[in-house]
Amino acid sequence: MSVSVRDALRMAGLYVLFSILWLALSELVLHGMTENPLALAVGRQINVVLWVMLSAALIFVSRARLLDFIGIGARLRSEDRERLRMAAAVFDSTLEGVLVTDRNGLIVHVNRAFMRITGYQQEEVIGQRPSKFKSGRHGAPFYQQIYAALAEQGEWSGEIWNRRKSGEIYPQWQTICAIHDDSGALSHYVAVFSDISVIKHTEQELAYLVHHDPLTGLPNRLLFNDRAMQAMAAAQANKRGCALLLLDLDHFQSINDGLGHTIGDQLLKLVGERLREVLGSGVTLARLGGDEFGVLAESCQQVGQAGKLAQSIIERLKEPFCFEGNRLFISASIGISLFPNDALSAEQLLRNADSALFKAKSNGRACYALYTEELTAHAQQRVETAGELRRALEQQELRVFFQPVYDLFTARMIGVEALVRWQHPVRGLVPPGEFIPIAERTGLIAEIDAWVLRQACRQMMQWQVEGRQLAFVAVNISSRLFSQRDLYRQVADALHDTGLDPSLLELEVTESAVMEDPEVALEQLHRLRELGVTLAIDDFGTGYSSLLRLKRMPVQKLKIDQGFVAGLPHDEDDIAIVRVIIALARSMGMQVHAEGVEQAEQARFLLEQQCQLGQGYWFGRPVPAAELHWG
Repeated sequence: MSVSVRDALRMAGLYVLFSILWLALSELVLHGMTENPLALAVGRQINVVLWVMLSAALIFVSRARLLDFIGIGARLRSEDRERLRMAAAVFDSTLEGVLVTDRNGLIVHVNRAFMRITGYQQEEVIGQRPSKFKSGRHGAPFYQQIYAALAEQGEWSGEIWNRRKSGEIYPQWQTICAIHDDSGALSHYVAVFSDISVIKHTEQELAYLVHHDPLTGLPNRLLFNDRAMQAMAAAQANKRGCALLLLDLDHFQSINDGLGHTIGDQLLKLVGERLREVLGSGVTLARLGGDEFGVLAESCQQVGQAGKLAQSIIERLKEPFCFEGNRLFISASIGISLFPNDALSAEQLLRNADSALFKAKSNGRACYALYTEELTAHAQQRVETAGELRRALEQQELRVFFQPVYDLFTARMIGVEALVRWQHPVRGLVPPGEFIPIAERTGLIAEIDAWVLRQACRQMMQWQVEGRQLAFVAVNISSRLFSQRDLYRQVADALHDTGLDPSLLELEVTESAVMEDPEVALEQLHRLRELGVTLAIDDFGTGYSSLLRLKRMPVQKLKIDQGFVAGLPHDEDDIAIVRVIIALARSMGMQVHAEGVEQAEQARFLLEQQCQLGQGYWFGRPVPAAELHWG
């Protein structure tokens, strides 16, 4: 039974009850007033007329109020319809997606924004559950939290990741509300959401710009400091060490001043790319500002590891940078600070590395320095070694050893290479790897090379007097000595003073020394060639020769670096490189000389490839002149 029928029956019952009471009371009143039958009949008639008039009045009032109520209801229904139309327009035109489900969680309605954002059409989702759009990024506890909030508060808002029809996972900001009917029973759920992919992307871009250098794309000082603190905390927890390297490009300002900031910026980008290649993964590289870079090496336990890393960076940056018609050379100085030996905070670690960098620059640049007690010892040892080397030159402690060079076709020794050794009065025979780098850093290498040149010429002249038939004696010329303008005069004086035939002297210049300043090198080589000496490019293939410049150089021999010989005859890359170098030399009318031959298989392979000369432990080790085997 409807509410309106119940109300009508209630009103009819009240009217009947009121009528009975009216008639009963009016009868009592009449009997109280008179007992005359005629008067009672007249009174009853009057009472009926009054009741009829009263009933008419009640009906009139009720009718008027009913009509007024009906009019109000009609107006309310019209306003409701207008509001519903407005709500429907908003529902369909809003930019937020709207999804409505019934109390059982089945989708009953979606708007156009929902279809645009998700890619689903209305007919594809009606009757489905919202779990159809799950991304898989949230676990069960996440959804349980949503259900709990809806049950307790009737509403939930938050970030959620869902999946489009295309399969793309994207972020939403979603609000879900529970809807109840007039009796308070749950009837529907309404979810309103917006796609916040663009906001997320913008946030990521802003975060990237805050923590990265816009020119090189590397982390900036802020992010570098943060990672340094994290690395130190992890190192402390795991009881291990880490190293911070501060790198500064030498004389970079001259590039900006001479070629402009545009070229300088491009060079900085290339430096960043090259550093990435050297360092690889697991090492944090950052541009701290200007031409200063920072390197954070975790799990760096020893000073030697940090030094080796720094040296590899220095060597890699020495290679030329070629771009937009420019061929630029640059070097770097590096300061190293270690945790926990040198500092217990990121700030102090960076400050110590900066101090070490200053020391590296003071030591002549293009080198590294350590901010440790070992730094003092290392620097002291370097100074002491340099002093001892000077004394060694004066006290004639240096020795010239000779390593035989064999003709691979005849298996006969046809020449020797002069190599310097140091016979220390206390330490004995000092390996070249210990004093040659120090000699190069201090500049003593040029003086040592000049001394070796004279000693080699003198020994070769003695062999000639003794009737020893050698085609040449080879002497290494360092980049320091090669860059000196008076090299021509030094060689001429050595030949003149010893009386050696220039054709018996071979000068070996490294590929990097030749290409450091190609035009000056070309002039230097031509002047040396005018003396009649033989010229060879040492360690060929390890540098960055220009074949066009090589063609112009008066060079008679290419020496294949031992690094390419070591893998023969099994390493395919070494085989390919050696074959190319031999073919190149033969096509240009040059001899080919292979270094580092230690096995018969290597010698056999080189012979098969028409390589003329070989040198290495397979043929003989470097020995004093008196111990050279002539058999």
